[in-house]
Amino acid sequence: MKRSEINSLLKDTLNFFKEQKFALPKWATWSPENWKESPELSAKMKSLQLGWDVTDFGTKDFYKTGLILFCLRNGNLKNKSSKPYAEKIMVVREDQETPLHFHTFKEEDIINRGGGKLVLELYHKNSDGQLDTESNVIASIDEIETTVKPGEKIILETGQSITLSQNIFHRFYGLKGEGKVLTGEVSRVNDDLIDNTFLKAPGRFAQIEEDESPLYPLWSEL
Repeated sequence: MKRSEINSLLKDTLNFFKEQKFALPKWATWSPENWKESPELSAKMKSLQLGWDVTDFGTKDFYKTGLILFCLRNGNLKNKSSKPYAEKIMVVREDQETPLHFHTFKEEDIINRGGGKLVLELYHKNSDGQLDTESNVIASIDEIETTVKPGEKIILETGQSITLSQNIFHRFYGLKGEGKVLTGEVSRVNDDLIDNTFLKAPGRFAQIEEDESPLYPLWSEL
C-alpha cells in the first residue's frame, strides 16, 4: 500500500467515526513528531499494539481484502500482570474481506456497532489445519446458541454480536449495498504478531511504499 493511500483512508475513517459518534483517544491524531516527543509512551503503546492499523493482508488489493483497525486497549501476553482483555474498533467496507483465519489464544466478540450489516462465515478446523466443510458450527449470537452450516452466511445488524472461540476459522465482510460497518471487537489479550493463522492470505500486515510523509503512524511504527 502507498502511504498516501493510508493517509487518505485514515482521514476518511475519522470522518466515519464522527458520523457514527464514536470518539477516539486524543493521541489517535498525534503526528509522528508528537510521538517522538514522548518516547516512553510511544514504546508502551507499541508494546501493547495500541493505535492505528491499516492492512491489505499482503494482497495489494485493500478494497477487496483489507481492514482498518484502531486498538483502544490491550494487555501483553508476555506480562501476566497486564490487563487480560482487549478492545478494537474497525471499519469494514462493502464486500471487503478479512480473510479466513483463526486464533490459538484469543477468544473474541465481534460487534456491529453501526452503519451497514456485517457478514461472517465460520468453519471448524480439521486435523490437517484446513477447513472442515462437513461439521456444523455452534455460534453464540447475542448469547443465544445458534447452529450454522460451515460457511453459512451470518448477518449481524446494528447492535448484534457474535462470540468466536479459539481455533474456529472465520472471515467477515460488509453486506453489499448497506454501507461501511462500524465493527467492534472485545477479546482476550490480542497479539497480532503471533496469534493469527490464515488459510491463504499472504500475511497480517501490509507492505508500505513511502510516497509521502505519514499523517498518523501505525502502532507498528511507533
